[in-house]
Amino acid sequence: MIHVIATIEVNDGKRDAFLSEFHANVDNVLAEDGCLAYGPAIDAATDIEVQIPVRDNVVTVVEQWESLDALHAHLAAPHMATYREAVKDLVKGVTLQILEPA
Repeated sequence: MIHVIATIEVNDGKRDAFLSEFHANVDNVLAEDGCLAYGPAIDAATDIEVQIPVRDNVVTVVEQWESLDALHAHLAAPHMATYREAVKDLVKGVTLQILEPA
């Protein structure tokens, strides 16, 4: 199993529009072979001192996949190409952390 943390920085004021497009694709991703978990999250405001400052223009996607091959298939899926086209003007940048259990 692998874990993926995708950090998506959206353009100012575009987080709600981005999340709308993202949520429209979630069922497609969850139906993919090898997808164990897939969902967006936003920073929570807390009083925990070590937490990084809240980022209003960031969506973090938490994913679990059975294998790296399943992740590769996900990235190449036709619905992901459609999704990327739909959000291209909303997204400033994306980084991925691909992790394995320790």
